Amino acid sequence: MVVDPRAPESARRRRIADHDDCDADDDQMTMTPEHGRREPAWTAVGPEAAPAIVFLHGALLTRTMWAPQVRRLAKTFRCISVDLPGHGTLAAEAFSLEAAAVVVASAIDAAAPRGRAVLVGLSLGGYVAIETAVRFPDHVDGLVLAGCSAEPVGPTGALMRILAATLERVPARLLRSMAGAFFRVRYRRPVAGPILTAGIWFAGGAGALRALIGRRFLDRLGRLWVPVVVINGALDPVFGPGGDLWSASCRQGRRAVIPWAAHLSNLDRPISFTAQVADFAREVGTGA
Repeated sequence: MVVDPRAPESARRRRIADHDDCDADDDQMTMTPEHGRREPAWTAVGPEAAPAIVFLHGALLTRTMWAPQVRRLAKTFRCISVDLPGHGTLAAEAFSLEAAAVVVASAIDAAAPRGRAVLVGLSLGGYVAIETAVRFPDHVDGLVLAGCSAEPVGPTGALMRILAATLERVPARLLRSMAGAFFRVRYRRPVAGPILTAGIWFAGGAGALRALIGRRFLDRLGRLWVPVVVINGALDPVFGPGGDLWSASCRQGRRAVIPWAAHLSNLDRPISFTAQVADFAREVGTGA
């Protein structure tokens, strides 16, 4: 749920009331205008009093990319999966790191039992996790940063700029066809199906990439006091090489490498990735 502080008080109350009416099963539903309700920007499942883990997706995708982790962790943790601006339920909202951090903090306020959570972000979601920890440090118990251990400047920034331009210029029909083929061939139907049903958000992803270009995160990450684990797929050529530097720059950091995984390490090796998240959450004191 996103509550705009600039909105009238009555509007904010309506949006909060809309969310408060939803339990975990309701969050799986599409809230239609006919019913006067808007689909929440996040889904919370798992015991309501359990320690919270918030999952933040990569560019172009949605919260559905975390289904393999949520299925395995929801018995022990309160799992909160968030759509970021420009994607999914928030596709109409322009992406900015500042707006994304507000979305995450709002979800934690509404669904995390202690108003705090471990943030798990992949790629774009990892940068958003850092931004959230900087802006809302009292909301964050620790960070799991996957596939984001490179500054969006220099060669990495140029690569992001090329990708953003490609997403903006190539016909959407062709992009959808290519994305559908990739996910159907690369992953099993229980994984690929929900991702494709939720949609691939090319315009939102392009906007998010452009918002990252030129921003620096490593110094800000090094000033945080929360524990951090930097996860990379062993086959990720862009972000994998920077994992040691990023983990060493943290006050309380370590690195984990997922064998035989590429950039989408949580989907490539879901069991190994989930084990890393669960172990970390327990180590920082949020687990059972």
